[in-house]
Amino acid sequence: MVTYVQLSTTAKMPLVGLGTWQSPAGKVTAAVMAAIDAGYHHFDCAYVYQNEKEVGEGIHQKIKEGVVKREDLLSLSCTFYEKPLVKGACQKTLADLKLDYLDLYLMHWPLGFKAGDELFPKDDKGMSIPSNTDILQTWEAMEELVDAGLVKSIGISNFNHEQIERILNKPGLKYKPANNQIECHPYLTQEKLIEYCQSKGIAVTAYCPLGSPDRPWAKPEDPSLLDDPRIKEIAAKHNKTPAQVLLRFQIQRNVIAIPKSITPQRIVENLKVFDFELTKKEMATILSFNRNWRICAMSMSKTHKEYPFHAEY
Repeated sequence: MVTYVQLSTTAKMPLVGLGTWQSPAGKVTAAVMAAIDAGYHHFDCAYVYQNEKEVGEGIHQKIKEGVVKREDLLSLSCTFYEKPLVKGACQKTLADLKLDYLDLYLMHWPLGFKAGDELFPKDDKGMSIPSNTDILQTWEAMEELVDAGLVKSIGISNFNHEQIERILNKPGLKYKPANNQIECHPYLTQEKLIEYCQSKGIAVTAYCPLGSPDRPWAKPEDPSLLDDPRIKEIAAKHNKTPAQVLLRFQIQRNVIAIPKSITPQRIVENLKVFDFELTKKEMATILSFNRNWRICAMSMSKTHKEYPFHAEY
């Protein structure tokens, strides 16, 4: 059974990676080491997660132990900087991760924030303060990273199809996006956007594939995917956990999933999704749960000219 997606750059991207968002700095090194021991070769990091140094420690330690080779790992990171700052941001990530190159580097959002010490600068109304950077200029800076050998592939995250179209139609485009990382789970199935990306040769990665149960802003009335009785019922039929069903759902759509965990047992479990298959009926049932419910709506940027979620897809 194929356990990876081939990118347009011919690189192979494992279908399951370890997400590190919300993983506390003190615990993420051990999580990364446990994941490599379990057979993970794909790690999703980002400067804004503020834990790349610790992720790097875990990777470095396992390479040193000879458990894994650098060329067998796919490490990716995300940035959202103005054009002149992109290279420096990438170099900082490389230094923190103790790597010479990244396999994939993504523009984290299609919207830029005012440069400065704050990661998410806000005005007195609590709305984000935008930068005037255009996504096409940032994309040129991303292309320069490939030419400089700092990254092998470049991609995007949270872009709608109109924004992707603008990159694909950019005069003088050197490298097209290899990947679009988007929020995706049964309550936000993203069928149109996935179909669009895949038709353009852009691989899709689902973040929050388990519904991000430990997100800090969860409200008691929010729906919980892992507790959904309909998911539990499908899981029981296959003798699997609800999390495994949610991951399998993405894999069968050829969508990469990056569940986050710092629990060794769950890290191992999340990789055991290649030994069963959901039926066509089960896939259709899970797709029918869609309610366009977003966990990461980035509401503080709703007024930004590049806010991606006003578009249908």
